[in-house]
Amino acid sequence: MSSARRIAVTGLGAVSALGHDAQQNWDAVRSGRGGIAPHVFDAGENAPAPVTLPAALVPGGFEAALEAGYGRKVSGTVDRFALMALSAAHEGLAQAGLLGHAALDQRTAVVFGHGQGGLATLEKCYERFFGQKAARMHPATVPKVMVSGAASAVAMQFGIHGPVFATSSACASSAHAIVQGAGLIQSGLADVAVVGGSEAIATPGSMVGWQAIHALAETTCRPFSQGRDGMVMGEGGAVLVLEDWEHARARGAEVLGEYLGGGMTSDAFHITQPSLEGTCAAIRQACAAGGLLEADEVLISAHGTGTPLNDENEAASISAVFGDRARRHPVIATKSAHGHLIGGSAALQAVIGLMALKAQLAPPVLNYLEADPACDVDVVVGQVRPIKARRLLLNAFAFGGLNVSMAFGAA
Repeated sequence: MSSARRIAVTGLGAVSALGHDAQQNWDAVRSGRGGIAPHVFDAGENAPAPVTLPAALVPGGFEAALEAGYGRKVSGTVDRFALMALSAAHEGLAQAGLLGHAALDQRTAVVFGHGQGGLATLEKCYERFFGQKAARMHPATVPKVMVSGAASAVAMQFGIHGPVFATSSACASSAHAIVQGAGLIQSGLADVAVVGGSEAIATPGSMVGWQAIHALAETTCRPFSQGRDGMVMGEGGAVLVLEDWEHARARGAEVLGEYLGGGMTSDAFHITQPSLEGTCAAIRQACAAGGLLEADEVLISAHGTGTPLNDENEAASISAVFGDRARRHPVIATKSAHGHLIGGSAALQAVIGLMALKAQLAPPVLNYLEADPACDVDVVVGQVRPIKARRLLLNAFAFGGLNVSMAFGAA
């Protein structure tokens, strides 16, 4: 099949600190409500003293609701990150009208991105083995830890027999998953692709590890603001149902947006520091695929972690690519509300970004103090802003210099 196949978005699903579905997430960011709060991380009596850090955790009742929907057999055999993927996938497939549909067979793919997979399960395993001196582990330990566990769980739950795999590229994981899923449709290997990502690594060991590299904020996430001092860990997952345009039309599906293309680059420079050349190249590729440089207005969903160096580099990249037109394009940074989902962030940003295009509203960056001269872009602050954009640029720039930018169009 030709790579000219158009790709529709026909379903969206999300779970995060902002709520248990996509609409709750959109309502929160639109109204300027965040999910970041102080949390105590305690690894137990065999570990150092507990630490209190800001984080954005999924509200209580999430796992109980999943057990009611899927049964204890499912919820007891997969890690928390996979449960979140299952929830988002169910929502997305339901909206797409594909639950129980014959299309969910050989011609449907699943591609999910995760940075670290079942880290919560692994930490519990280590605590039992090294701390409590347990002689045996739970037999589901290895399957629960696997990064591909979420994709497999979704395929098994919904009867999907096409290409199923996971991508793992730190903070760009679900962005790579979306691009790869779209590629499967464009190549003719699939008509539908359930794509996205999830993460649940706000664990004591993980948080201390992120703290050790001075990546975490002391109080909250302030993308592009003067006084920003780091990211805030979040958890959750999000899914987009991508579909061949003609396939979607033939079955009467509602089109929520269009995937226009993506750019993928590697800095080959430094494990944690960004490179302007690499991020600019990814943005240019996405802009070329989506015709963004010619657009009067583009909504830019920034990677926007709230770290000093990364935000400055991203702002410089936007300015370099768009030139004197850069400030025409409103910039949003939703990690200020839902935290950094690592492997799941790009997928959640895509869900929110597409809903923003539909509503013609740009949600504000939260916790913003004052403009940073080093970040000379049009950051949306204060309150939701009406927009006229029909195109979305989404950035995901990961440790290791792994860059993805994607272009979407409104329905």
